[in-house]
Amino acid sequence: MRSVGTLTRADLAETINHKMGFSRAESLDMVESILAKMCDAMSDGENVKISGFGSFVLRDKKERIGRNPKTGIEVPITPRRVMTFRASQKLKERIANAS
Repeated sequence: MRSVGTLTRADLAETINHKMGFSRAESLDMVESILAKMCDAMSDGENVKISGFGSFVLRDKKERIGRNPKTGIEVPITPRRVMTFRASQKLKERIANAS
């Protein structure tokens, strides 16, 4: 696999600026608004689905017993909420065909 780099907020804003014609400040505000809305929704326990891209899914994990791999001692793992990303079929196909 090749490493391409990292897509940043500034990159997203730059794309909006070029494709939509908004000013740089408006483009950055738009990106920040979208990300804030996504964060707020997930903080409220909602999943976020972006059609054609994928879903950010929240799961509540129960307390369980784990094991320290170094010592072998059993330790309790506290309950927590985790977020996973599930890519849409369109995204999976696009990634598979990109090589």
